[in-house]
Amino acid sequence: MAYAVTGTRGAEARVHLRVDNISRLPTGLLMLQDRVPYVLGPRPRFVLDRVEPGGRREVSYRVRSDLRGRYPLGPLQLRLSDPFGMCELTRSFSAYDTLTVIPRTEPLPTLRLAGEASGYGDGRQRSLALAGEDDIIPRGYRHGDDLRRVHWRSTARYGELMVRREEQPQRARCTVLLDTRGIAYQGAGPDSAFEWAVSGAASALVHMLERGFAVRLLTDDGGCVPGEGSDGFAGSTQEAADSAGLMMDTLAVVGHSDGGGLSRAYDVLRGGSEGLLIAFFGDLDEEQVAVASRMRQRSGAAVAFVVDSEGWVRGGAGAPPAPVEERLRLLREAGWTAVAVPPGTPLTRVWQQAGQQHGDTQSAATGGLSGFSGGWS
Repeated sequence: MAYAVTGTRGAEARVHLRVDNISRLPTGLLMLQDRVPYVLGPRPRFVLDRVEPGGRREVSYRVRSDLRGRYPLGPLQLRLSDPFGMCELTRSFSAYDTLTVIPRTEPLPTLRLAGEASGYGDGRQRSLALAGEDDIIPRGYRHGDDLRRVHWRSTARYGELMVRREEQPQRARCTVLLDTRGIAYQGAGPDSAFEWAVSGAASALVHMLERGFAVRLLTDDGGCVPGEGSDGFAGSTQEAADSAGLMMDTLAVVGHSDGGGLSRAYDVLRGGSEGLLIAFFGDLDEEQVAVASRMRQRSGAAVAFVVDSEGWVRGGAGAPPAPVEERLRLLREAGWTAVAVPPGTPLTRVWQQAGQQHGDTQSAATGGLSGFSGGWS
C-alpha cells in the first residue's frame, strides 16, 4: 500500500492504495475502507470484484484539509466474502502512513530595496574564491592570466607580477522570522491572524529560495531551521533544496510558543552575519518593539509585517488603531520597513506596500535621487 505524504492547506491531495494478492488462489468480492481523520473528510470505501493470484489492484481517493498538521492515513480495513456470500472475513492491516498538510503559499512579486547592499536583488553577491585571511593578498602571476587583473602596487612591492584573485558568486542570505508567541495572537482557526502569519512566512521562504537566497526559518523561541551549515543556512544549492522541505514541514506543525518575548530570536541574529530579515510579528508591546529595533542593527535590510490580531477578531477594516501605528512608527525609526496587516489582507498587497514604503524612504533620504527600482526579493 502506498500513500500520498504531502498536501497543501485548502487544496486536495490524492491518496493511492495498492492491493496485492500474494495467495495462490483468487479472491472473492473485496470491500475496502481506509481510516482517515474526520478533518480530511469521510472514510473512503471501495469494492473490488476479483483479484487473480499474484494480481494487483490500485485505487485512489482524495482528501482535503483546511488545517495544517500531520494526519495518519490507515490502516486499511478489508472485508472479504466468498462468491456465494456464505463466508465473510474481516481484516485490518497494520501499515499506515502520514499525510503532512503544509501551509498555503502565495506567489509574490519581485521588488527591490534600492540603496541596499548588492546581491539582494538576485540573491547573489561576490566573494573571494578562497577562504581565509590570505585571500586579501593578490597571488603570483600564472601563465594565461588576464593582464588586466595585474595588481601593480603589489607587483612593485614583491618585485614580480601579482594578479587579483578571482571572485565567485556567493548566495545572499535571508532570515524569515515568525513570531509564534501565544500572547501575540487572538483567535483561532484557518482564517485567524496566526494562520495568516504562518502562510506569510511560508510564502516568503519559497519566494526567497526561488530568488537564489540561502534562507533559514527563525522563530521567537530561537529555533532555527535548517540549522545546518554556517549560522543555520544551507551551504549549497542541494542543501537549500533539501532544507525547503524541512522548513515547510516545520511550518506544517508549528504552534504557539509559551514565551513572552523575542529575546531568544535576537540572540540568534546577534550571533550571525548580516543579511535580509523578513519578520512576521503578532501584537507587540513596547518592550518587544525595543527588542525588534535591536534586531534591525544585525541585518542588511529588514521588513516587518505586523498583524493586529485584535482587529482580526473584530473583523474591523480601515486604518490600524493608534497603539499599532505607534509601534509601526518606532520600528520605522529603528530602520525597519514596517507594514500593518489589516484583517484578511492578501500577502501580495502588503508585500508591494513594503516595497513602495522602502522606495519612498530611500527617495526622501537622498533627495529624490534614489527611488523604487524594482527586488528586495
